[in-house]
Amino acid sequence: MKRIAPSELILNTDGSIYHLHLLPEQLADTVLVVGDPGRVPEVSKHFDRIDHKVSNREMVTHTGWVGQKHITVLSSGMGTDNIDIVLNELDALVNIDLKEGTIKEERKQLSIIRIGTSGGLQADIPTDSMVASTHGIGTDGLLYFYARYAEVIDQAMTAAFINHTKWPENLPHPYVVAADPSLLSLISKDIYTTVTCTSPGFYAPQGRELRLTPTLPNIGDLLNSFRYEGRTIGNFEMETSALYGLSGLLGHKALTVCTIVANRYRKEFSQNYKSAIERLIVHVLGRVCS
Repeated sequence: MKRIAPSELILNTDGSIYHLHLLPEQLADTVLVVGDPGRVPEVSKHFDRIDHKVSNREMVTHTGWVGQKHITVLSSGMGTDNIDIVLNELDALVNIDLKEGTIKEERKQLSIIRIGTSGGLQADIPTDSMVASTHGIGTDGLLYFYARYAEVIDQAMTAAFINHTKWPENLPHPYVVAADPSLLSLISKDIYTTVTCTSPGFYAPQGRELRLTPTLPNIGDLLNSFRYEGRTIGNFEMETSALYGLSGLLGHKALTVCTIVANRYRKEFSQNYKSAIERLIVHVLGRVCS
């Protein structure tokens, strides 16, 4: 069996995977991903027991139990580039024999749920709402670096988005990937569901202007007015497209659930977003552990 070169499968001296600093036994099959390292203890404070705490750079991991449910919560930092690291290393922990450097014959599937914050793009989704993402529209281009990208992309919805926005050819080619339907059904009860647009940045890629002018200053209006088979784009963030795309290619389940901390359409910002995030954490844990 072919071994993966040490330059590709990078391990630390203790045998842990390079960036996450985790060993396989320190990871649960249900993984909650948050962007902010400070949000990890805000999730794990609801655990009945914490067995592992690992920290490296912005990636903090707590693994423990809620009743009989084994759960990991880890921070990814911001952006699809960080999700690229996190997803590949999570998969390596369960589907590669790290000691031998070989791919396991029997594959394990993780359930990965991102608990995040986002900006709202529709007037009828109020600030502090909880939103589950039915699809991720990627404007980041990451998925096209993987040879099998066409296996998970919704080509018809992607074409409709490009046609509606008249997407400039000099920007990364968009792509659309759906959430895992079983996780969506489990988590989305009693909250909003919508399409989410993932941006490769916070300022110009989302139409914000400080001292530099965006290429698409009206991107918010273009997203707000997009319609496809009754669906609208309800929020803007920076991770979901990569999460859905890589999870789909690697055979894992993925879902993003966000709090709307700012409504770009109404020009409003949450007055108490930390309380809204706490409600989101409780909602997700309640659904996952029920």
